[in-house]
Amino acid sequence: MKRRLLIVCDPYGKPSFGPRIRYLSDYLNRKGWEIDVYTEQWDELCFEHAYPITEIAIYRGQRGSLLYKIDWTIKSIWSLLTDWKNRYFCRRVRKLTQGKTFDAILCTTFSTFPLPAAQALASAMRLPLYCDLRDIDEQVGGTQYQQHRNWWALPFRKWYSAVQIRRRNNAIRQAKMLTTVSPWHVDFLKQFHPSVHLIYNGFDPSIHYFKPISTERFIISYLGRLYEPTSQDPTLLMQALGEIAHEMPKLQLLIHTDANGQERLRNMTTKYGVKADIHGYVSIDEVPELYRKSSICLVFSNKATGDGPKGMMTTKFFEIAGSEKPLLLVRSDEAHLAEAIRNTNTGLAAENKEEIIRFIREKYSEWLQHGFTHQPINKDAVSLFNREVESAQFEQLLLS
Repeated sequence: MKRRLLIVCDPYGKPSFGPRIRYLSDYLNRKGWEIDVYTEQWDELCFEHAYPITEIAIYRGQRGSLLYKIDWTIKSIWSLLTDWKNRYFCRRVRKLTQGKTFDAILCTTFSTFPLPAAQALASAMRLPLYCDLRDIDEQVGGTQYQQHRNWWALPFRKWYSAVQIRRRNNAIRQAKMLTTVSPWHVDFLKQFHPSVHLIYNGFDPSIHYFKPISTERFIISYLGRLYEPTSQDPTLLMQALGEIAHEMPKLQLLIHTDANGQERLRNMTTKYGVKADIHGYVSIDEVPELYRKSSICLVFSNKATGDGPKGMMTTKFFEIAGSEKPLLLVRSDEAHLAEAIRNTNTGLAAENKEEIIRFIREKYSEWLQHGFTHQPINKDAVSLFNREVESAQFEQLLLS
């Protein structure tokens, strides 16, 4: 019997366009499920999909226009007071799905939206609700996610965060079960729901794999967004490169990140006398080859204490592991991510500058000898992060 799943999710945004839900949707579609996805209109969908994705426009005007900014500000403030955005999204999905039948609703999200909408849909349509939380506000200090998303909320960001967390918790309490991305998230969310399951982020083995590619330069690369220093602090890397870059005339530090990250990293490279090629995002299709051409792939983090990150198992870790390239975590979270790097032998979770210097020198020598680098990963451990395996876990939970 063909099973029908209604998926509601936060928008597919740059640079990665929601790889967790994209791969799961592709997998379920291949397995014969009927998939209907509803999301907020955001970036142009630059990926192939064999199932319908309906984007719902929330704000008027083109992004960046004066009309859009005014409409966005008014609706964001009104949503904080009345949860208008979730209520509007729910009404639109209800209207667009009239005449359709589903067996369940799956909501996957970064933070809160559209969890309350999904809960309201499940109640109105009398369907079981499954929730997948990729990130939650409590995993970083200082309400940093709000600082990225809602500048107007900064003067009262603690209230804003409290409102969003309360709405999230009210929604997930109504769910049949929860899935999330790290052991820390599982332990934290169990206080709100008795049935929480761990499904890591992962990598698509069809695009993230090892291939020896000789390069003319020793490339140390970082691809992705850069968050605040309490979550991601590249200082140790810059200090190390400032000391040893002169030993390595072929070294190239290559960065592709968002505008704020570009400015911050340019300031850091100037401060420590490090040369770097710093650019905007590349398309998701270019990322796997850039990993394969890199001699060291960077993941930025910080120690998981106080305001530091908690349970943040970034997708970059899994994709680099699948590519079998040396991974350098700066600085080590000294928690779940560092433990995963040790268990998979994917590279170094650095706690000090001296470790970084030794690691870079070792990989530079390997590159001089072979023209490329290859990390001898623990393949049995890394295979657990194959998205095919993880999507099968999702499917079993849905069927249960």
